[in-house]
Amino acid sequence: MPAAQKAFQAQKEYTVELGDQKLVFKTGLLGNQANASVVCQMGDTVCMSNCTVGVDPREGVDFLPLQVVYQEKFYAGGSIAGSRFRKREGRPADEYVLLGRMIDRGLRPMFPKNFFNDIQVFCTVLSYDFEYEHDIASANAANLAVALSDMPADGPLGSVRVGLIGGELVLNPSREARKKSDLDMFVTASPDRVVMIEAGANEVPEEEILRAIQFGKKWAQKIAHSFKDIVGERGKTKREIPVAVTHDDALEYLSLWALPAITKAIKAPMPKLDRRKIFHDLMADSSAKLQEAIDAKKVKVKDEEVEAVLKHAPVFVDKIIKEEARRLILEEGIRMSSRTVDEIRAVEAMVDVLPNTVHGSALFQRGETQGLTTCTLGGPGQKLLIEGMEGEQELRYFHHYNFPPFSVGETSNRLFVGNREIGHGNLAQRGIEPVLPDIESFPYTIRTVTEILESNGSSSMAATCGCTLALMAAGVPIRAPVAGIALGLMSDEKKGKYVILSDLQDEEDFGGDMDFKVTGTRKGITAIQMDIKIKGLPDEVFAEALERSRKGRFHILDIMLSVIAEPRKELSPRAPRIETIQINPEDIRIVIGKGGETIQKITKDLGVEIDIEDSGLIFVTAKNGEAMLKAKEWIEGLTARPEVGKTYDCKVVRIVAGVGAIVEFLRGKDAMIHISELQWQRTENVEDVLKMGDQVKALCIEFDPVENRTRMSLKQLQERPAGFVDRPQGGPPHGGGHRGPPRGGGYRR
Repeated sequence: MPAAQKAFQAQKEYTVELGDQKLVFKTGLLGNQANASVVCQMGDTVCMSNCTVGVDPREGVDFLPLQVVYQEKFYAGGSIAGSRFRKREGRPADEYVLLGRMIDRGLRPMFPKNFFNDIQVFCTVLSYDFEYEHDIASANAANLAVALSDMPADGPLGSVRVGLIGGELVLNPSREARKKSDLDMFVTASPDRVVMIEAGANEVPEEEILRAIQFGKKWAQKIAHSFKDIVGERGKTKREIPVAVTHDDALEYLSLWALPAITKAIKAPMPKLDRRKIFHDLMADSSAKLQEAIDAKKVKVKDEEVEAVLKHAPVFVDKIIKEEARRLILEEGIRMSSRTVDEIRAVEAMVDVLPNTVHGSALFQRGETQGLTTCTLGGPGQKLLIEGMEGEQELRYFHHYNFPPFSVGETSNRLFVGNREIGHGNLAQRGIEPVLPDIESFPYTIRTVTEILESNGSSSMAATCGCTLALMAAGVPIRAPVAGIALGLMSDEKKGKYVILSDLQDEEDFGGDMDFKVTGTRKGITAIQMDIKIKGLPDEVFAEALERSRKGRFHILDIMLSVIAEPRKELSPRAPRIETIQINPEDIRIVIGKGGETIQKITKDLGVEIDIEDSGLIFVTAKNGEAMLKAKEWIEGLTARPEVGKTYDCKVVRIVAGVGAIVEFLRGKDAMIHISELQWQRTENVEDVLKMGDQVKALCIEFDPVENRTRMSLKQLQERPAGFVDRPQGGPPHGGGHRGPPRGGGYRR
């Protein structure tokens, strides 16, 4: 049998049923040189996830180098995207970076702490039917691929999306249904516990969030249990977990030497960098100190182990630091700088940090975390356009987050935005979006930018608070202020004990078990992001964490609102002004003009921006009121219908000898003033009364909307002479009104 035919026959298919939905998983057909490869299909959405692992760890790597790459393919959505000169997909858009991070955050805690081999998980969208979401298919394909591989990861994991529509929880809602949902939650769980949560919400109360977590956990665990059966049938034998270098005598000696200084540094109220220096110096001196003890026979180490033990002395000290921080919290309730477990660091805020050339600005500081946030307003034409396999999308609000290395007192050659900045910026953006005014009442494009200038934990939550303050300072009428707080966790699985920490900082983040970020208003939650470093969380943690976050959020909101109580009633004088004009959609062509000639002239002459929707709604954006007024008058003039009995300013643009004059009014509309309507007495020559270029006021005496003809009169604005007898003059007999100029007369539009 040919090899290709054998490969095709090796394909295996499994179906997992979730209510009325089906997830179909296939292995053995595609990508078989990867360590493991899985295809997941939901409806006509098809995604492939492959994982590979390096043979040996790279020299010097002391962390898990896991990389999840999420690849969109334009062909998956049946489109050819890109510029005229480049059609190949490039770097993933921010949305796909975020999806990769979300999958990563579920998988990462499943690996052992001392596994340092390079791991790559590629998630590729092969087909997208715009109904079943590709991220659910990709995440579950990745979860199963890692479980089937020979990598020593716990699990397996299952992932689902939870919506809240009309008060009812919905499993994996379609893209269309999600538009009506008050909640968009992504839950990943092992057969035992929840390991990852990502959510955006429309001010949803904490009790509803808890209900959604339990709902998502139930269905995610059904997938995980199904994967267990597949792994039992098709899974590879797991490679052995590397044995971590350890030495009890060396660890005990270093603990006795370093622990007093470590405990003092943790308890003492001091800046982060000073504490870090103490810890750094202890780790730097540890090898020499241990060498002295070995030479003095105070620590017994086999000759063949000496080099490895000395090399790992700094690692031993780092372990001692983390264990002491954990012990102090679990046993004494003391954390960094002797804070209590529910204590929030000092919070300060101010607005108008920058001149009003910046439309809104705010500085938010919590402890040693400081963010400077600005708000910039623009016209509707400045929306962020995103092109992808789903087609084009427009973002009216977007937040950008920057984390320069100086914010943590370091240098780095990575000077551009990375995946972390994209993730933190999106979390703050997602937290703010539910409270923004609708586009009908506030048609501006809104950009907020947070520059993290100092960081000691919870910088994304500082960005959220800074965004609220900057928006309010700029005069954006948000429905409610939003604040955010990060919660941590220290736990002892053996003793079944855990402690939740309010306002995460410093070693509590790096050495702790959880980073639970929550943003919201007084009414409810707007966003959640949960990362953990252990294999999952007990259910009771969620209720306590959400209640703690609510109290912390209210405390921070009180401080923020003492600085600025509500959005300003007026925009910054430097902010652009937007006027909306509703016209008949049939008149859009008049405003645009032939080949765009008219709209280009308006924008060029007045320095304004004009955006027109198909409904006939026009947005005029101007930097000053005078330009705005002129643009509005111009557009209204172009689209206005002449009113009989109304007087208009007119300009003579053509003389028709013996017949009358053609005048322009209302920005480009023509009308006829018949010779009989120039003056009460008989007029022999039109130019006896009017000449080319004359500016006159004339009365509209007739408008025919069908023929689009208008007649004007000068004489009917004049006093009629006593005893005057009106007789027809000039042109054909008319019985009270001229019916139009000779052929080629020029006032019909």
